[in-house]
Amino acid sequence: AIRVRLGTLAPTGSSSYKHLQAMGEQWRKAPGGGARLTIYADGTMGGEADMVRRLRIGQLQAGMFTAVGLSEIEPAVSGLQNLPMMFRSLDEVDYIGERLQPMLEERLQRKGFIVLFWGDAGWVRFFSKEPVLRPDDLKRTKLFAWAGDAETVGIYKAAGFNPVALETVDILPNLQTGLINAVPAPPFVALATRIDQSAPNMLALNWAPLVGATVVTKKAWNSIPAASQDAMIQAAAETGKLVKADNRRESAEAVEAMKRRGLKV
Repeated sequence: AIRVRLGTLAPTGSSSYKHLQAMGEQWRKAPGGGARLTIYADGTMGGEADMVRRLRIGQLQAGMFTAVGLSEIEPAVSGLQNLPMMFRSLDEVDYIGERLQPMLEERLQRKGFIVLFWGDAGWVRFFSKEPVLRPDDLKRTKLFAWAGDAETVGIYKAAGFNPVALETVDILPNLQTGLINAVPAPPFVALATRIDQSAPNMLALNWAPLVGATVVTKKAWNSIPAASQDAMIQAAAETGKLVKADNRRESAEAVEAMKRRGLKV
């Protein structure tokens, strides 16, 4: 069977990771031989830009990325995410996404990548060491930004903020050293990575959705038996629905869990 190595920043043991595992089991049982999925979670293959490079040289065959990583392949994907305070509800996020995704999938395919499913992690919120109540409060912080995400860094700077570009694995150490003192993140990510322990204040503002997709290289996909592909795509589509639903639900639950351990909203 074909082996598909998938990289992601998602933590081992998270619901997203478990859904990918279940998808891998369905892939293994697909008619025609299917494929063997190996998941490299926790950013063990580097940041998202690093993982895209690994896809291009064949060290990985698939990845579950946010718009940051996808923009390394097709910059237009950033339009789903890099529009702060543009979306008023997650229903709007779905509505716009459903209309833009076919065009984005076509562009990604022309660049050698097949979209298995889209998803999001709900709203990005600001976690900070000191309370952030007004824009000027946020301007005084040293704000985490994803390394390689020049567009978001530019947005922050244009608005008068002070972004510090780092990889996600560097968030906690640098919250402790003081290199950064505020982090934009979905609540369930903050809970899982214990960001709230060092930045115990959360601004309940719907800044932007954290949008993403899981992709596989066209080269790897074309090597999978044709008899397997329909079942594998169907399994991926169902996985995408579960990942998105759980991410959104867990973000709401995560706020309550963090409040119980001291988070101030």
